[in-house]
Amino acid sequence: MELHQLKQIRQKLHRIPELGFQEFKTQQYLLEKIKSFNQEYLEIITWRTGILVKVAGTKPSKMIGFRADIDGLPIQEETNFSFASTHEGNMHACGHDFHMTIGLGALEQLAENPIEDDVLFIFQPAEEGPGGALPMLQSEVFQTLKPDVIFGLHIAPELPVGTVSTRPGLLFANTSELFIDFIGRGGHAAYPHLTNDMVVAASTFVTQLQHIVARKVNPLDSSVITIGKITGGTVQNVIAEKARLEGTIRTGEPSAIHDIKESIEQLAKGFEKSHHCSIKIDYGSNYYQVYNHNDYVLQFKEIVKSSDMVWKEANPAMTGEDFGYFLRDIPGFMFWLGVDSNYGLHHSKLNPNEEALMKGVNIVESTIRQL
Repeated sequence: MELHQLKQIRQKLHRIPELGFQEFKTQQYLLEKIKSFNQEYLEIITWRTGILVKVAGTKPSKMIGFRADIDGLPIQEETNFSFASTHEGNMHACGHDFHMTIGLGALEQLAENPIEDDVLFIFQPAEEGPGGALPMLQSEVFQTLKPDVIFGLHIAPELPVGTVSTRPGLLFANTSELFIDFIGRGGHAAYPHLTNDMVVAASTFVTQLQHIVARKVNPLDSSVITIGKITGGTVQNVIAEKARLEGTIRTGEPSAIHDIKESIEQLAKGFEKSHHCSIKIDYGSNYYQVYNHNDYVLQFKEIVKSSDMVWKEANPAMTGEDFGYFLRDIPGFMFWLGVDSNYGLHHSKLNPNEEALMKGVNIVESTIRQL
């Protein structure tokens, strides 16, 4: 597949971003492309809005898996691309259009020229939420085709085209969404003594949350609690009966997530008494850490060094990725692919350089052939 063909595929996918488990047009387009490839060695299986494609090996002794996520984000695009999103309020702002395109490019190459081992291409839905990796991993169809080794990539806006980066051990953090609802008693602003103000309760709670990281978590265990959104009240002269906090928890150790949640719940019990309210906590989607297996990272490093790509050792990041669930059960790794964008991940103006598409296809195919 030539670069101009990869660009056409990426731009088509970029126009139709869909949220988790709603990737119907995306799945249809992927299936159309996959069915246009040589079918002699292919077995195509759908799972919900995702797709599994097995490429039969000529003399298989193991199964090698490559995963590409397929969903978009609820972000209004502001790129002014000629191929901008046609789905109002949705955008491929995390590069999943790149991931899918690279997967298709490598799949076509393997379909024409298979290796001795079996290969499984995994087009996984709902990475951004509510989380597609874990239910896919646990599904009967996946367990039947479960790879012996698995890898995946993620675009890196800050890295130049032609650069790949990863590391053994922790690459991405353990993450959990955090939603906290406060319910009290509203009333007139002139009579605060007759109310239980939930704006005050929620605001105070935000400051207390930071004490959990500062005083309840081992300082050697990296942890973050971020509240990104606060809502409450209806009008300026009415004391709020309800308020809501929305945020995220991120940790470098799996056990730290449990400890932080326990501390949040203890804090909430105290607030219910001191602020005369009820508090409900929802942890939403939870993602397991992306922990790369040392031997495969070292092998990948040698593959990169023998290619035209540049290797860069990565630092651990507090970003989240549900690919971690695959790596919890299957040895493998994830790596960053440089795309040289002026804007970062989840930005409404993300503009990855499409020259990275062919680089991505080549390194994915080379890795599959040499693992």
